[in-house]
Amino acid sequence: MDNTIVVLVTGCAKGGIGYEYCKAFAEHGCIVFATDVPHRAHQLFNESFSTIQTLELDVTSDESVEKAVQTIISKHGRIDILVNNAGIGSSGPLAELPLEAVRKTWEVNTLGQLRMVQQVVPHMASRGSGVIVNVGSVVGNVPTPWAGSYCASKATVHAMSHVLRLELRPFGIDVVLVMPGAIRSNFGSATVENVKSQEWKLYKKYKKSIEERANASQSGNSTDAGIFARDVVNKVLRKKPPKQIVSGHLSGLLSILSWLPLWVRDLYFSYRFNLNQKVRDFNLF
Repeated sequence: MDNTIVVLVTGCAKGGIGYEYCKAFAEHGCIVFATDVPHRAHQLFNESFSTIQTLELDVTSDESVEKAVQTIISKHGRIDILVNNAGIGSSGPLAELPLEAVRKTWEVNTLGQLRMVQQVVPHMASRGSGVIVNVGSVVGNVPTPWAGSYCASKATVHAMSHVLRLELRPFGIDVVLVMPGAIRSNFGSATVENVKSQEWKLYKKYKKSIEERANASQSGNSTDAGIFARDVVNKVLRKKPPKQIVSGHLSGLLSILSWLPLWVRDLYFSYRFNLNQKVRDFNLF
């Protein structure tokens, strides 16, 4: 029986971290299934990547997830590693952010991961082995202003991952929680475009600050997506993968903030995101 590792990665658009995960796994000789929503799926990789196959997969659709998983199982009989990478950004003040935007963020970032887990786990459990990699974020531990919806969706991913790590242990399945810092990719640009189209009322004067937060991960000091992905893949492929992987620009700073008293964290963020002055003479009407 072929012992080549079979990997399924979600959210593999060109220019993103998922795309780099696929390349890194392929460099290790794995059979990789790169997946994305239908209109992007077949534009991901060409024939030069012989061990990478592409599949349509929308993590918000039960039918799409089931079809993709069954396609891989029918071809190879197993999925050894699932990388739950698919995700979208969500920026804006929680008091004004449209609830539909919040629902979409949670449907992709949170329920999308659980939907994948529920489809893949039975196959892993039947073989008594497997690795599930859930991609969270450092801001899932230390939420920042102007990104409350995104931070909350990733905080839930963290909670689910910690529970799944224990619940899946009897079946020989490892769960790895990845918490990226600021990683340079196409992720921020899409978020910025969405924010620019919004017209805030209460927070009109903060529009520039909100847009800066949406693009915060794409600064010149951000970690290159390829370097980050190779580091994560090297660790995931270990015989005993780590329970958590925290890496990338600003991850150290946010780790320190997570240990400091809340008043220190509040003071830092209030100055960082221009929330240190009281609004006076505000009139919505």
